[in-house]
Amino acid sequence: MMRVTGAVAMSAVLALGAGACGGGDDDKSGGDGITIGFMGDLTGENSGLVIPPYQGAQLAVEQYNATNPKTKVTLKKYDSQGKPEQATTLAQGAIKNDKITAMIGPAFSGESQSVAPILEEAKIPSVTPSATNITLAEKGWKFWHRAVADDAVQGNGAGGFIADQIKAKKVFTAHDNQDYGKGLAESIANVVKPKGAQVEADGVDEKATDYSSTVNKIKQFNPEIVYFGGYYSVAGKLFKQLREAGYTGKMMSGDGSLAAGLVESTGQKNAQGALLSCGCVIDAAGKVSPKSKKFADEYKAKFGSDVAIYSSEGYDAATALLEAIKAGKTSSGDINDFLKTVSFEGVGKQIKFDDKGELASQDIYVYEVKDNTIPLLGKSNEAKPTS
Repeated sequence: MMRVTGAVAMSAVLALGAGACGGGDDDKSGGDGITIGFMGDLTGENSGLVIPPYQGAQLAVEQYNATNPKTKVTLKKYDSQGKPEQATTLAQGAIKNDKITAMIGPAFSGESQSVAPILEEAKIPSVTPSATNITLAEKGWKFWHRAVADDAVQGNGAGGFIADQIKAKKVFTAHDNQDYGKGLAESIANVVKPKGAQVEADGVDEKATDYSSTVNKIKQFNPEIVYFGGYYSVAGKLFKQLREAGYTGKMMSGDGSLAAGLVESTGQKNAQGALLSCGCVIDAAGKVSPKSKKFADEYKAKFGSDVAIYSSEGYDAATALLEAIKAGKTSSGDINDFLKTVSFEGVGKQIKFDDKGELASQDIYVYEVKDNTIPLLGKSNEAKPTS
């Protein structure tokens, strides 16, 4: 995917699953070494959002170990399938049995709410590449960080795009009633209302298959755009039913839907022109920076697929931890202290954390479905939809 920079084919993203979800761990090391965990949905229905950052982290660790460092790193994966209760059990085992020194993830906001207190109590630093719920940074956690902008930032960017670029006067926000989706939808509403837009909202059951009640509300309201907060497995069903019911306005969702699975579940014809917002940089052609191009080339050489959602954030999250280890910080406490001052140009954006663990970078990007690809239109304050 790219700023008319190139695009990730649906088949390429789907192919990621085959190479990343098998058993075993990466870069096992003997002698002096430490273990870093990666936690997220690697085999569940939203794994298309998590396999790319896992692969990004895997590439970073492999490149680090190839330099023959004094301290080798093992990357151990924990497949939570995005379920908070499963993630909690895995986190306890990772700390007690596997003696992890740090964690990349959890990938989703709901599981992060459950796992972060466990990591906090054990004083294990974590960097999530993709959990964006606003409240995660409001818990007072000292060992938690994220390498992506939160939903307030995404809401500001996407809401500004809806109000200023699309100039929508009627906006319908839908969500899946989960921490991430509901928070993002509310954030969008809070931005567009002061800009003069009329807003109506509704929640859907993520486990349901028939969204006719919400579809009817949308058709009756007749908005210029529908924004869905949640993951592509639900967004695809809603968008498909909207189009089949005759809705012709714009459809948009957030980073949780920025995956080939959205096109697949919506249907390629129905998905055309669907818009996606994200704090992530997906830049196969290197329009953002030379580093993003170098990373994209190395990623494709390793995995046979173009970079996808959160590939760069997974790489940068791992790199933040690896920079600490390079500096001789090999205990959990020392790594956490190092993260307070780390600052470097990542392959996607500048990596620097504030005292709450939030990423300093505030840029939000907009993507648009074209055929079976989702190319980057540009930054939210500059992007113009093509359809």
